[in-house]
Amino acid sequence: MSIKFKSIGTIYTPFKLKEEMPIQSKGAAGIKGTIKLKKKFTKGLKDLNGFSHIYLIYHLHKSINYSLLVTPFLDSEQHGVFATRAPKRPNPIGISVVKILTIKENMIEVEGVDMLDKTPLLDIKPFVPQFDNFETDKIGWLTGKTINLTKIKSDKRFQ
Repeated sequence: MSIKFKSIGTIYTPFKLKEEMPIQSKGAAGIKGTIKLKKKFTKGLKDLNGFSHIYLIYHLHKSINYSLLVTPFLDSEQHGVFATRAPKRPNPIGISVVKILTIKENMIEVEGVDMLDKTPLLDIKPFVPQFDNFETDKIGWLTGKTINLTKIKSDKRFQ
């Protein structure tokens, strides 16, 4: 079965290269970006300004091929790709939670961007803490490794 998605817009960020990007939006505090939605989707932004944060679902357009075993940024050992957030995935789809700063017509200014400049946007969904926050019992191999999240940056390992 073939599944096709069409971009609804573009995410503009300060990151031209994969290296030195934050590895998660939580580690990208203060880093601003702009979403330019295609004009035909502008009406879909109605009432979005009532939310402080949104999910961005996007195409990892510079990710070529995939690996089922990867060495993620927060570890030196291999793990199954589905136990990581590594970009070399069978379906190169990324997801980030960002803070809305302003919405004007088809433009959304956001904070917390952790994706490459000119990333194709697939969808936007509101972040709702009552839906989206869960108490977790375990975080697997990431236990104890998320402390310095803002200091860890992307490198060349997934090229």
